Formats: sequence, structure tokens, C-alpha cells
Amino acid sequence: MRRLSGRNRSALIIGMQGIRARKLRTLLSMVSLFLGILAVVAVQAGASIAERALLSDIELTSGYDGTRVADLYGGPAGTVDVVADTVAGRADAVALVQVQATIGESGVSPIQTGPSGTYQDAITEGPADFCNQTGPEQVCPPIGRAISMQLNALTGDVRSFRPFRHVSGDWLSFDTVPSLSPRIVLNKQAAEGFQLYPVPAALRIDGGTGDSVTPQFVGVVDDGTGWPQAYVRMDELTEWTSTENAGIQVLLAGQTPVEQVLSSKLRAKGMEFAPYEVQSRKDFQEQIGLMRLLFLGLSAFVLLIGVAGVLNVGLATVGERVEEFALRRAVGTPRSLLAGIVLAETLLTGLLTAAAAIGFAAGALEVASGVIGGSDPFLAELQFPWEAAVAGIVAGLVAGVLGGFVPALRAARIPISTVMRA
Repeated sequence: MRRLSGRNRSALIIGMQGIRARKLRTLLSMVSLFLGILAVVAVQAGASIAERALLSDIELTSGYDGTRVADLYGGPAGTVDVVADTVAGRADAVALVQVQATIGESGVSPIQTGPSGTYQDAITEGPADFCNQTGPEQVCPPIGRAISMQLNALTGDVRSFRPFRHVSGDWLSFDTVPSLSPRIVLNKQAAEGFQLYPVPAALRIDGGTGDSVTPQFVGVVDDGTGWPQAYVRMDELTEWTSTENAGIQVLLAGQTPVEQVLSSKLRAKGMEFAPYEVQSRKDFQEQIGLMRLLFLGLSAFVLLIGVAGVLNVGLATVGERVEEFALRRAVGTPRSLLAGIVLAETLLTGLLTAAAAIGFAAGALEVASGVIGGSDPFLAELQFPWEAAVAGIVAGLVAGVLGGFVPALRAARIPISTVMRA
């Protein structure tokens, strides 16, 4: 560990003594700096939290950065089986076989979000997206006790790619034998529908070949989507119905050999396999950076006002200590040490103010997280960003240098003859 030189150590000790001797002026300097440093800390913390919140929501639907995603629709016969067999039991790849399913009565229009975006509107305004009437001869079935949703059959645990937020119950277990009564995890939108409307426990795949089965609802997750979805094990779905015409989404962990195997197998069936890489941070980096620069510019203006206050206090303090500095010069104190004493006081003042601003911001965030955390799991897990603490310390050091530079020069230029006139 490198120690301070004797001259720097002396400047630091004398600076601390000066702060203790002039507590009121130090407090005034801290007050003038506090709002500026707090603004820098708040902007940095807000930008970091906003970036994390944005990326967190995107990760729910798209996956972590670096995940490679391929969407396969309308493939030839056997495509689902090829993909499912290739990725089954692997930790570096998972497939979501997507089908449209209905739980409830048959032969009716399902309850679904209406034009205004709520389940209740479907009762008064009619079903949305399920009855596309193209001619006067087509009659839409009446709305009955049924809820339609997208059912995602999983070959493995998708949460290693898309970090679903737990709401209630349990997640799917892939270590047990398939059940004849498929276990289903609902997303928040589907769970809301089942809370509002009691429907018969009969699950059917739209266009599927099997009869209806009785599902087991085992849990609820937040998957970031705005429409009803559910998740089921692939092997439990194929126990009772066909997935021949289903859409497929494949998630791959970076450059895994599974990608080459799938590409070869699907190319042999005349189907192109071209995954794209999720780069959410890169896509939004420019937007977030521009927002951060804008608010940092505003907070820097507030910080400069505080620096002006420190500068005025520093000049007044040096004016009162002219005889002291002249006497130190007379006994051989170098000019650089006199300047270092003044700079040490302003730097220490800036660091103390930064500590106070960081502590205040961290406490305010903790209180806000406790008050509004119940409305969103992400808000409940908020932590003070370390980037904001670093920004506060840098702002305190910069303010100390800017506020103490001119007073330090003035102190260094005090002539020895001043002590003779005192």
C-alpha cells in the first residue's frame, strides 16, 4: 500500500484541523454542495434503475443478452418432433411448442380481453380476435364459459433463458414421469381470467386431435406478456394430443453445438434455421445514454451553483487566515503546501457532502422500495446502484477541486511581508 508523502500528509492533517476549527463555514459549504451532488447521485441512480427495469422486462419476453432465438412456423411434417428430440434434456437449449388452447365449454366464443383491454369488456362488447366474421352467412357462437390462451409446451426449464418472476404456487418439474393430467403454470393475465370467471376444467387444443383433459393449475408467473399464456411440459402435452401444426420457438445458450445439429436436420427437411442473437442492452444503450447525459447536464448546472458557494466561502476563509499563511511562509513552508492545505479542506468538505448525499439517496430509495414494492416484484427488490455512489464521490472530488482551486492559488501567493504588517 502506497503511503502519502510527508507534505501531502501534513496538508491533510492541517486541513482536517481547519475543518474542525471552522465548523459553521464547513456546514455552509456542505449545504451549498449538497443539492448539486444529490442531483448527480439521483440522476445516476435513476438511469441505472431505469436501465435495469427496461432490460428486466425485455428479458422476460426475449431472453438474456447473448441468447440465440429462432422462430419456426409452417414447417413440414415432423418438424416439431425433430426439434423436440434434439433439444430434449439439454441445459443449453430449450424449445417452446406454441399452440392455441381453450379451457372451459366447447362450441362457444371464449371470454377474452375486449376492445378496451379488460376481461369485463368481453361480456358487453363481444369477443375479440376469435370470431372473424367474413360474410353474412357466418354466425359467431355466443360467449360461453371458456378462456382461450396460448399454450407453450416446454422441452426443459425455460427460466434459464427467460427469468420469469414467481407470483404464486410452483414451477413445472421436469424430473418426474409425465402425468395424464397435464400440470399447467399460468401467466398473470390468464390467472386473472380464471379469478373473474369460473369455467369447467376441460382443456382442448384448437385444431388438435385429442379429447379434452382435466388440467392441474400448479402456479402463476409473470412472463412479461400482455395476453393469456400458460406453460406445460412437452411430454405431458403429447400424451393426449397432436402438435403437428404448432409453432416453435427455440432458445439457445450462445454458440452451442445444438445450433449446428438443428441446422443440419432442418435443412435436410427443406427448412431454414437462422437464429438471431438477443442484444437488448446494445439496442437501448444509445437511448439510455442520451437520457443520462441530458439529466447529468442539468445536475451539473446545480452542482456548479454549489461550487460557487464553496468558492466564496473558501475566499473568505483565506482572507481571514492571511497572517497565518504568511507566518507559515516565514518559517519555510512551501507555497505548494499552503495550496495543498486549502485544497485538502475543500476536498474533505466535498467528500463529506458526497457521503451525506449518498446516504440520503440510499435511505430514500429504501423507504420508497418498502412503500411501493408491493405493487411490483421488481420494485420490492430495488437496491442502491453502486454506479450512483461512484458518481457521488467523483462529483464531491470535482466540486472540492473547483471550489478550492482559486482560494488555494490565493493562499500560495500571500507574501511573507504580510506578517510584518500584522
